[in-house]
Amino acid sequence: MADPGLPSLNALRAFEAAARRGNLSRAADELHVTHGAVSRQVRLLEEELGVALFHRDGRRLRLTAAGRRLAEAAGSAFAGIQATVRALRRAGESGTRVIGCPGSLLARWMIPRLERLRAELPGLQLHLSPHEGDFAPALPGLDAALLIGAPPWPPQWRVHVLAPERVGPVVDPRHPAAARLAGRPPSALLQEDLLHTASRPQAWPGWARRQGLDPVALRLGTGFEHLYYLLEAALAGLGVAIAPQPLVAAEVAAGRLLAPWGFVDTGAQWCLCTRAGDDPELERLADWLRAQLAATD
Repeated sequence: MADPGLPSLNALRAFEAAARRGNLSRAADELHVTHGAVSRQVRLLEEELGVALFHRDGRRLRLTAAGRRLAEAAGSAFAGIQATVRALRRAGESGTRVIGCPGSLLARWMIPRLERLRAELPGLQLHLSPHEGDFAPALPGLDAALLIGAPPWPPQWRVHVLAPERVGPVVDPRHPAAARLAGRPPSALLQEDLLHTASRPQAWPGWARRQGLDPVALRLGTGFEHLYYLLEAALAGLGVAIAPQPLVAAEVAAGRLLAPWGFVDTGAQWCLCTRAGDDPELERLADWLRAQLAATD
């Protein structure tokens, strides 16, 4: 069955305003349209979705359960668009480069290095924008994307390869699994319930294959939506996680995490991806990132 796609954005905008303001007239004033136009758009949206979005009590509107779900999603999406537009306007005025980056890489790797980046590349102005999921080939709203991935790459991109990706199991030394795994071969991990993340479902199976283990034999325990939460769980002593080496290098060096078998290449790469064409500022950034990753390794 074909994906019907998104409803009309005008209808979604009218619904979001009506849900937030709780009144069609106030929504119409905000959007600079008539009361009837907002009412019509909301009605068309309800017909297209096949569900009621509001309970109507005179002029007062109350969201249905379905309406609350859609209002939360639409409000978050429009807020994100508005924030991005504001950032792009600021960037356009100041020459700032807008860099998209998965939230886990941003929080655990880029942010701790921002002070050093500013000191070593003082003329480079960056706006770092968290991004989840795949990057669109046209990199809309971005000057570059910092990511971990593998070819084939979109033909529109110029790809600056920074470092190979290396991953490995990590565990808090206080967790009982740390003692059970010490000095034993990787097959010992098959007896442990493993922390995992929906954003990297192939991380554990890929690591197991590289160790000569059957991925089917792995026991997956608690799962997390994003890699950042997975690493926080490992640091909280909740179990064995699998992690990209640069994101946990400081914790391993300090003894806050153990990496019983080190880290292995996955075949993927850390990359800074830009649109085709030269940008000396982004070339400088790629060289700096490459040196930082080499130092981390």
